[in-house]
Amino acid sequence: MEKEKTTEELLKEKLFYKKENAFKCASEDYKEKVNAYGEGYKAFLDNAKTEREAVSEGVKMLKAEGYVEYKLGDKVEKGGKYYLNNRGKSLYAFKIGSEDIENGVRICAAHIDSPRLDLKQHPLYENESFAYFKTHYYGGIRKYQWVTIPLAIHGVVTLINGENVEITIGEDENDPVFCITDLLPHLAREQATKPMSAVFTGEGMNILIGSEPYGECDEAVKLHMLKILNEKYGICESDFMSAELTALPAGKAKDLGLDKSMIIGYGHDDKVCAYPCLTSLIESENSPHTVMCILADKEEIGSEGVSGMKCILLVDLIEELARSLGANGNIVRANSMCLSADVNAGYDPLFPEVYEKRNAAIVNCGVVMSKYTGSGGKSGTSDASAEFVAYLRKIFAEEGVIWQTAELGKVDVGGGGTVAKYVANQNITTVDVGVAVLSMHAPYEVIAKTDLYETHKAFCAFCK
Repeated sequence: MEKEKTTEELLKEKLFYKKENAFKCASEDYKEKVNAYGEGYKAFLDNAKTEREAVSEGVKMLKAEGYVEYKLGDKVEKGGKYYLNNRGKSLYAFKIGSEDIENGVRICAAHIDSPRLDLKQHPLYENESFAYFKTHYYGGIRKYQWVTIPLAIHGVVTLINGENVEITIGEDENDPVFCITDLLPHLAREQATKPMSAVFTGEGMNILIGSEPYGECDEAVKLHMLKILNEKYGICESDFMSAELTALPAGKAKDLGLDKSMIIGYGHDDKVCAYPCLTSLIESENSPHTVMCILADKEEIGSEGVSGMKCILLVDLIEELARSLGANGNIVRANSMCLSADVNAGYDPLFPEVYEKRNAAIVNCGVVMSKYTGSGGKSGTSDASAEFVAYLRKIFAEEGVIWQTAELGKVDVGGGGTVAKYVANQNITTVDVGVAVLSMHAPYEVIAKTDLYETHKAFCAFCK
């Protein structure tokens, strides 16, 4: 017989806040939906390792749902479904709602670039009968994590005649892979006394790509590598100057754990939010609102350039949509709302010293809302209003979304930024909402399937 609760216990239930674990009282139907959504996400993650690939995958998903290409200046109509492919590196997709667009646009904005090793413009060289690619790392990486792991080469080479040659080496089971070598422990006594920043330097992140010479000439191994590339892709050494080639972890995303409750893979930051942005837009078919999904580039290096969120394209696009529908773009922006869809640091009990647990993101406790990000004294954050947070609390409660709030570590330990402030700077109400990640910025990151699914639910509730 169940014991009757005391007055104090009932009052605590009423007044105290406690994070909800998604597995508590989870039905088999819920678990099936979580796992099914995770399978779709893993397929997206495998095919969208670079920003160009993510745009390509996004366009495929959108076309399958009847979205058509839009260019600035095109006319739009209510009920229309469109996408703007920005130079193949960022994507703006939107559905025009039945209500007046001056009521505002519901925007979900994620980024699709991830930390990696970019090849330099003159990358190929030979040293003692080994051929290497020189790299320039992109984004915030811990260099030692990228040493001795299998690497794949992804990217595009644009020839002098304007033709784009797409390159992917290391993902097919019959492909070779590449790696950065390290010193054996038998000879590493001196190395072990140095800080990691001194042992693993940017200029030392050189990728081993071959060792077989072609003939007996000088730089015969380098010549052999160029011969292979020329025969397969039609490129020569000077074409590297107009190329975007990157080295990143080879292989597919996999289930993690005996219970298969998590996913390990490259690029969760921020594809784990980009995918729900797309799926929530697609599922917003019956929403009266105008809904927009933004997949931006360059977040990991400050959101700069024509494909980053600092670009004025968002303002231009809203202005064009407003003009086409006979509305005022300034009013549209003022009444718009945005979920800056970016990840947060999942609490890792192996490193408790850097987290303030009461305000940390706990894995399997749902989508994470970060009222502010930044570092130190909230430097570099937009800091969402209490009113907007309360509004989201209400719609999440109505739609049964499991969610939590969190900061990125202890106040003076670190911190980080997102695209939120660049959207908010355009007079658009914005807050950060996303997935908790373990081992963020490592070659292989970890997320929980329940958190991914609850993020999808949160974005759908927002778009609804």
